[in-house]
Amino acid sequence: MSVWHNRLYLYSAAALVFGIWFSVKVALKKNKFFKDSKAQKSSDHSDRDAVAAHVSGVKIFYGSQTGTAKGFAEELSEEVKTLGVPAKVIDIRDYDPDDQLADECTNKSVCVFLVATYTDGQPTENAEWFCKWLEEASTDFRYGKTYLKGLPYAVFGLGNSVYVGHYNTVGTNVDKWLWMLSAVRIMTRGEGDCDVVKSRHGSIQADFLAWKVKFLIRLQALVKGEKKSYSGNCKTKGSCKNPKKDGQEEEEETTALQNSSEDELVESSSDEEESGLQDEEKSGSVVDMEDLGNIMSSAKRAKVFTALLTCFVLSFPAGYKLIGSHSGVKLCRWTKSMLRGRGGCYKHTFYGIESHRCMETTPSLACANKCVFCWRHHTNPVGTEWRWKMDPAEKILHEAMEKHQGMIRQFRGVPGVQPERYEEGLAVKHCALSLVGEPIMYPEINAFICLLHSHRISSFLVTNAQFPQEIRNLVPVTQLYVSVDASTRDSLKKIDRPLFKDFWPRFLDSLRALGEKRQRTVYRLTLVKAWNVEEMLSYSELIALGQPDFIEVKGVTYCGESAASTLTMANVPWHQEVVAFVQQLADMLPQYEIACEHEHSNCLLIAHTKFKVDGEWWTWIDYERFQDLVQVQGESGGQRGFSALDYMAKTPSWALFGANEQGFDPTDTRFQRRNKTKDISGC
Repeated sequence: MSVWHNRLYLYSAAALVFGIWFSVKVALKKNKFFKDSKAQKSSDHSDRDAVAAHVSGVKIFYGSQTGTAKGFAEELSEEVKTLGVPAKVIDIRDYDPDDQLADECTNKSVCVFLVATYTDGQPTENAEWFCKWLEEASTDFRYGKTYLKGLPYAVFGLGNSVYVGHYNTVGTNVDKWLWMLSAVRIMTRGEGDCDVVKSRHGSIQADFLAWKVKFLIRLQALVKGEKKSYSGNCKTKGSCKNPKKDGQEEEEETTALQNSSEDELVESSSDEEESGLQDEEKSGSVVDMEDLGNIMSSAKRAKVFTALLTCFVLSFPAGYKLIGSHSGVKLCRWTKSMLRGRGGCYKHTFYGIESHRCMETTPSLACANKCVFCWRHHTNPVGTEWRWKMDPAEKILHEAMEKHQGMIRQFRGVPGVQPERYEEGLAVKHCALSLVGEPIMYPEINAFICLLHSHRISSFLVTNAQFPQEIRNLVPVTQLYVSVDASTRDSLKKIDRPLFKDFWPRFLDSLRALGEKRQRTVYRLTLVKAWNVEEMLSYSELIALGQPDFIEVKGVTYCGESAASTLTMANVPWHQEVVAFVQQLADMLPQYEIACEHEHSNCLLIAHTKFKVDGEWWTWIDYERFQDLVQVQGESGGQRGFSALDYMAKTPSWALFGANEQGFDPTDTRFQRRNKTKDISGC
């Protein structure tokens, strides 16, 4: 038997050598084709299809747990250097894509990504942050679809086909996300399989070798300025197809090259990315529960509504986490920003919250409005009453904190993250009930707020002013917001597009209900240029009606194109325009003055003068004092109440309107993305 085993081993080795030889032979033929090609024609293709002939070098990023990808990266680096091209191997954990990746576009570096996939389809630990950033950037309008325009890249994924449904998902996704940001793929994504039975070349090492040979030849073509394109059609959006797969690729690739124009350089297709993009573009419509009418029984409607909510969360941009059947949580970008010492949100400037310790969540994904500027692109359900199975408050809070902490833990070891803030971020101190939907619709909202306070977590609740009785029934919250998006019936209908037929009386009564509260209250005004900035007198009348402690005035945040809204960048006011509006409004309010500014969010704060003590503003919050007051009130059975003035704190000078810092905390360092023009960062 040992003789037969030896023979079998020799046959297998010979087959492997022949496979590698055949791959090299095909690659050399392609190289000869390039050398023999005619002079290049002038290119009439878009910038998306063009890469500069000059390549400054190759940067090879690896995400590896066992060291295989690292070994491949080092091997590839040495091969690249033999071509006279500078090469650098980078552990993807040590690379900050937010700071550096866009710069590679101008540095003319070819970026190679060697990424492994875990058994559950997740990236390795050292690549987790990079993949999460890339996924979110690919769907975040703030980066834009051309954020990585012109960046030449190639991807090789390491996986195991034994794990059905998860084979090389990380490599596939990295390839897709880069493409969505307009990076330029220079060759087909390679895939290595640890399963020797299903591996195309007999082992993952042989798979990489075959891909490496093709990459080196493609790199030579780039350095020489030769241009080619795959037969995969990407001339129009939605037409991309994976060029060739499996056994067809080696034989048909040369034919594809010969049939393509010589003045094209890159392939632009990979796997199923386009179908995914088409699906995303079709998800912009509003799901209106009220439109379902009485077609089905209430029991069936409850199931449908729950299904709609689930579908809504599944269609959320990256980063959203579903909780139970009707709640959600997301890591705010300002939380990430403050973890890295890049500044906090406007609530940090105005009220002293620690943005890296703030959890953004909602117990109700549904809403009673269809606001034109909703930054969730109207994918969430809308309705006027609670119609689905209710999850208990304890479950929602427990899972929200658990998922929030899980998202924070993904920042462990990320470049720029400050260790002390990372540790602080794991302990939630603030909760912004403003993620999406109408949190006050949740029947157990008071129980949820009380649970937050029992954990000494402050509460910032935002309501859309359509549920006045629920506002009156609310237990004390740290700060209660009402969105005042317009000041007249017609403009409110146009901007908020409410479902209630009696929306205007509900709106006015909600403002009266807010005025009855003793704790801190806020009007949130969103300015939409050419829509609601001319209603100065009407706004002042609404302020007199509810007498809020504070008025936040913010320029609308443009959230990208949406089939459900006609809003464009032209509707976003410049910061100077917001300042001018606020100054005029403050002049009409005898008991109010401009207190603070957060230029980064295009936002200003008007405060009641009762918070100005001996000429100094006290808009910040003493959070520990608030929790003590809530506890005393609870223990007294509600007999010992308290007011907003009982837990105020002094505002630092850098946060005040007119300060040189314009509301940016000087202990942090401000960061701006490249090619940034009008600030639409929002919050």
